[in-house]
Amino acid sequence: MKTIQAPLKREDIMKLTAGEPVLVNGTVYTARDAAHQRMAAAIRAGEMLPFDPQGQVIYYTAPSPAPPQRVIGSAGPTTSGRMDIYTPLLIERGLRVTIGKGERDQAVKEAMRQYGAVYLATVGGAGAYLARRIVSATVVAYPELGPEAVYRLEVRDFPCTVAIDAWGNDIYQRQ
Repeated sequence: MKTIQAPLKREDIMKLTAGEPVLVNGTVYTARDAAHQRMAAAIRAGEMLPFDPQGQVIYYTAPSPAPPQRVIGSAGPTTSGRMDIYTPLLIERGLRVTIGKGERDQAVKEAMRQYGAVYLATVGGAGAYLARRIVSATVVAYPELGPEAVYRLEVRDFPCTVAIDAWGNDIYQRQ
């Protein structure tokens, strides 16, 4: 099993193959529908984003509040397709990895091939388990969105599978 360290360079991404299990370490940002909508509007208006997407990872999750003695509550993946309308804009700006669950549309796959990005899937229904792989969590943007705010997470051995690699190979399309 490969381990990748975020943030990532294009050459790191090009070594990953669809179907391969990976562990993610380092900085990961969270964002779901509302945060993506705001970031896309900022890009279109020529404004700064809440973080520089160059080399970064976005995890599609909205964590629950942290219970006592934990840094974060349950943090399972949400369906990635809801972010597909916004994802190519972020990939064009250097986003290297998205993490979620489910299939992606053709525009996302084309942006991944063109700019060198991958899509990692993680297990739905395992939010409490995945939260134990998160060692710190800080809100960095849109706190008024509550759980859908943008968080900066530090993760250790966060388990994923390469669902779509930078060459366009897609585990959801295999026969």
